[in-house]
Amino acid sequence: MPRTKKTTTTQEIATEINFTDPQYYFNRELSWLEFNNRVLHEACDPRSPLLERLKFLAIFSSNLDEFFMVRVAALRQQLAAKVSKLSPDGRTPEEQLEAISQRLRPLVTQQHRHFEQVLRPALAREGIYILDYMDLNQEQRTYLEHYFDEQIFPVLTPLAVDPSHPFPHISNLSLNLAVVMKNPVTEEELFARVKVPKVLPRFLPLPEELRIQHHDKPAHWTGVPLEQAIAHNLESLFPGMNILEYHLFRITRDADIELEEDEADDLLLAIEQELRKRRIGGSAVRLEIHSQMPDLVRNRLLRELDLEERAVYEIDGILGLGDLMSFMALPLPELKDPPWKSVVPPRLQRLNPALADTEEGTDFFSLIREKDALVHHPYHSFSSTVLRFISSAAHDPDVLAIKMTLYRTSGDSPILNALIAAAENGKQVAVLMELKARFDEENNIYWARRLEKAGVHVVYGVVGLKTHSKIVMVVRRETDRIRRYVHIGTGNYNPKTARIYTDMGLFSCREELGADLTDLFNYLTGYSRQQSYRKLLVAPVNLRDRMVALIKRETECCRNGGTGRIVAKMNALVDPQIIATLYEASRAGVQIDLIIRGMCCLLPGLKEVSENIRVISIVGRFLEHSRIFYFHNNGEEEIYIGSADWMPRNLDRRVEAVTPIDDRHLAKDLQEILGVMLADNRQAWDLQPDGRYIQRRPAPNTPQSSSQKIFMEMALNPGTTSD
Repeated sequence: MPRTKKTTTTQEIATEINFTDPQYYFNRELSWLEFNNRVLHEACDPRSPLLERLKFLAIFSSNLDEFFMVRVAALRQQLAAKVSKLSPDGRTPEEQLEAISQRLRPLVTQQHRHFEQVLRPALAREGIYILDYMDLNQEQRTYLEHYFDEQIFPVLTPLAVDPSHPFPHISNLSLNLAVVMKNPVTEEELFARVKVPKVLPRFLPLPEELRIQHHDKPAHWTGVPLEQAIAHNLESLFPGMNILEYHLFRITRDADIELEEDEADDLLLAIEQELRKRRIGGSAVRLEIHSQMPDLVRNRLLRELDLEERAVYEIDGILGLGDLMSFMALPLPELKDPPWKSVVPPRLQRLNPALADTEEGTDFFSLIREKDALVHHPYHSFSSTVLRFISSAAHDPDVLAIKMTLYRTSGDSPILNALIAAAENGKQVAVLMELKARFDEENNIYWARRLEKAGVHVVYGVVGLKTHSKIVMVVRRETDRIRRYVHIGTGNYNPKTARIYTDMGLFSCREELGADLTDLFNYLTGYSRQQSYRKLLVAPVNLRDRMVALIKRETECCRNGGTGRIVAKMNALVDPQIIATLYEASRAGVQIDLIIRGMCCLLPGLKEVSENIRVISIVGRFLEHSRIFYFHNNGEEEIYIGSADWMPRNLDRRVEAVTPIDDRHLAKDLQEILGVMLADNRQAWDLQPDGRYIQRRPAPNTPQSSSQKIFMEMALNPGTTSD
């Protein structure tokens, strides 16, 4: 996908530039907030179905929870430790925290205002009534009073706060009521905390006969938030007391795991112990309150939680809007995106389970022997491709061994059941289970134990590194030889997220890839200091150096009068060395298009620095998760897919695998995918030199082009593709 336009070269630019200057970098935390702002925009976009907009509003909240638990918590730790190192954009931890606060507050206000003023009334017009308790009629209140007595009251535990009852620990992400009351005998004011239990539905539905009815719309759902049902029945919790006031608040705590791996005798046990600490929660990092909370209660909470005023976020409306995701379960397809059923790629449609053991049957391995195959999820079925590959290997009598890395997987993973079946069938099965996959540690520990009991060799990775690579190798005995089949992907082996994350995967039996994966698995499971690979780019061994070299090669092509072209798609671009190398390439005239879903610390369009760099972000129905890297190479094009973003953690502190796509037909397919995304004018946002994003709009008389919709159409009507 070369561009013919010739631009300024470094020979024409005499000015030397110091690319470590903070002015050439955008702060990663602020860049992430801009990504979440694009998520919020999806909630505000009237072109999307109503419940999809509600879903994006919930995602915005859930994203923020994790941002505070990890990123803000880390900055607070740096501040407490008096860390003096500046971020690449030249900010101290204190300055970053202040900038986050200033940028985030208007976004939170916008989110709640949009829910209250736009989405909540729109839901009501569709027969979905999220009511306030005060709006209920007497019959509805009577029902909820009985429900409170029978279902809620037995679960609640009111906690007094006084000299004999210290302020209780407030658990992470918990919703609570601060209750102020008076003892009518002593006239003493008392304070108590009531936790809103997570074991009950956050939004309490009324029975069908008590729903709000309108002639023109059926009544789909009527109910109230759980905390309001509790608040209006507090007398039952504190009999004999006069309830003066109550105020809702929500706490976010540091939830990152701190682990000294080299000092842990048993990594699995050590992580289990850290998970127990996480459930309790580290130090508080955010306090969400209603704006009407009086200073007396507010200051008490700040004092008890050891928080500064900057950590307080005032909310007008319902706290914890992430729980709105539950409304996606309503059976209302007309308010959602049209259902998408993944398809089987044409080549793999030749796989017929009923004929697998007959001459007419074509097995998965024979298809891979014919030529490499590429799958694009969720447009292509995960269960009929990746899961089928692993299940076929588990039950194939000629398969000798299966080796696999697992970073995140589902709680009821059919892949792990297939691996257990393979071990029970006598095959050598080795699994690298990454126990340090953030917020998936508990699930991974459970499956690690299940796999070990079944006879699977389970290892937990390399000390000091997370194993983030997405690789499978199947060793099979065939007529003339032992052959290795591989799958190298960009996404997790998770059947659930494969339906909503866009990812790529390569099936191959190329000898060099099989040999490279053998070396990589030996590095992961044994003692190996492998320093070179035949085809794979592997972090932390050669991935950084090779990516820098590939960018510099395009630079040299331009300096020598040729054409330089780079297109890279990933989740995040943060690494200063990569950014500086891209700036140098731009100055040499290399045309660079970057498709970065989330954080991007590079600033495009800067005069004499990044004038030849364009950055877009695509946010839509599916989460853009694939990583694709294209280099023109003076016409000898190279294209890669893999697990790594251009971030220091991916390049230096994780085990990552990136593979070249050597089949020219598949390489052309990937170029077509990149071209479709670059032409998106429905879900694409253009990054500006000042760090802002502007959403693309179709020009007059130009059709709307949604890349994700086009990919669905391409999957349904593949035409004459390489498959």
